[in-house]
Amino acid sequence: MEHLLEIKNLHVIYRGDEATVHAVNGLDFTLDRGATLGLVGETGAGKTTTALSVMRLLPDRIGTIEEGQILLDGIDITKASEGDMRVLRGSLVSMIFQDPMTSLNPTIRVGEQVGEVLELHRKDLSKEEIEKKVDEIFQLVGLPAERKMDYPHQFSGGMRQRIVIAIALACEPKLLLADEPTTALDVTIQAQVLDLMQELKEKLNTSTILITHDLGIVAETCDQVAIMYAGEIIEIGLAEDIFEAEDHHPYTVGLFGSIPDLSKKERRLHPIDGMMPDPSDLPSGCKFHTRCPRAAEQCSLQAQPLYQRGTHGIRCRLYADWEKQQ
Repeated sequence: MEHLLEIKNLHVIYRGDEATVHAVNGLDFTLDRGATLGLVGETGAGKTTTALSVMRLLPDRIGTIEEGQILLDGIDITKASEGDMRVLRGSLVSMIFQDPMTSLNPTIRVGEQVGEVLELHRKDLSKEEIEKKVDEIFQLVGLPAERKMDYPHQFSGGMRQRIVIAIALACEPKLLLADEPTTALDVTIQAQVLDLMQELKEKLNTSTILITHDLGIVAETCDQVAIMYAGEIIEIGLAEDIFEAEDHHPYTVGLFGSIPDLSKKERRLHPIDGMMPDPSDLPSGCKFHTRCPRAAEQCSLQAQPLYQRGTHGIRCRLYADWEKQQ
């Protein structure tokens, strides 16, 4: 299957007055057309920075892509001009940002905010055709077309998220970046939003990167899963590799161990010991060795490559006998 997105050896840093933050460190993965990749990890792992890099929306003069390639539908995003990116954003790649409460302009009617995307990217459409298209998009995301005349404060959180999704999908992009799209929503609305995204994916054949902490959502919606830690992918594979295989990175084992088991009576949860390392002062060797229950002396001395067996890859010395990825 043809790759829609290829990220090769991506390094992203944030330069501050007091420190340089190494947010993404040698990221490599591909995404096929029509597939959904779940990007999982603790806060500070580099998930949102990865998505912002694909959109080229890193903070100006602070966030920098230091090294690597981002190939989107054959276009090298890292070399595209800002003018080119304004054309690509919305039409080729769109992003659902983390908080629907702050993603919409409170002073502009929601219909105008959806229509603005079409005005920018679909110059072939007349005003009447844009209005008709806005009505269709509202119906597509399960909202009455007459609500397009309302302002954001007149909608609930779930409805606002639907409007944000409507804006992201207005021009039917090939790639959708969804940054924790259900974080601020209750579980009933979460399920509706996820069903909607799945339905739109099947209807429009949109590829999706879903950034989330929720492994239950990943299991339900994703074809591939990548586990991130300290700016690196430490385990990647098909959903079956991550959820059903016996071999896992110790960090992945810790993530699954943190999930309460409803079949057992437990007095306490089982969190991963320690904290995510300071990205301005990352440890040597394996970034996880300071928290790893299976760490050895060599883990602090030497970083490991991604060892690959079939579709499953793990960045850990325990799997050095697997075929090494070239």
